[in-house]
Amino acid sequence: MTRVSIIIPVRNEAAVLPALLDQLQNVAQVIVVDGGSTDETRALALAGGASVVDSEPGRAGQMNLGAAQATGDVLVFLHADTKLPADFLVQISHGIAAGALWGRFDVRLSGTHPMFRVIAGMMNLRSRLTGICTGDQCLFVRRDVFNQVGGYPQIPLMEDIELSSRLRKLQRPCCIRSALVTSSRRWEAQGILRTILLMWKLRLKYFLGVPASKLVREYYSQ
Repeated sequence: MTRVSIIIPVRNEAAVLPALLDQLQNVAQVIVVDGGSTDETRALALAGGASVVDSEPGRAGQMNLGAAQATGDVLVFLHADTKLPADFLVQISHGIAAGALWGRFDVRLSGTHPMFRVIAGMMNLRSRLTGICTGDQCLFVRRDVFNQVGGYPQIPLMEDIELSSRLRKLQRPCCIRSALVTSSRRWEAQGILRTILLMWKLRLKYFLGVPASKLVREYYSQ
């Protein structure tokens, strides 16, 4: 079995982190990188058996810091509001053994609204066609390859898009069809159509060259 390190960037995720850590008990090295939580996130991470690393806030920096502490041959970058397939380690190991340098999982949204199935389907199809992955899809990558491309770029938004673009130059991703479940809380809180339009707009602007430092203000103002 491939040696895996799971890196979870967090900030105030006490409501969702324990369920994820329950799933990860005794299966791999788990590193929670806390970006300054003011709730019980840090204590819950320790209670859940994870190693905890303190960091300045910022997902890219948090994930790079976690990667620097990792001992596994494969790095798995995971959001706290996610439930992985039961056989996720086997799936990753098979992909790496078959020659994959990196990859991601299909995604399913947790909510019951019919549109969430459509959104997830489009996310998976877009990723498969473009070779670009998002953080919601649980990106995994060989540690040597991660280091080769310089890790996550130190930008405040779109760091997953940029890393995928660098990795895609080496090889297209291994797309695992077993779906993880990620929270639909943002869509539910902000509205489905509004969130879709915002995501499309931000990605188009980034593609057209608008700096992530400007896009992040728009993202968090919604």
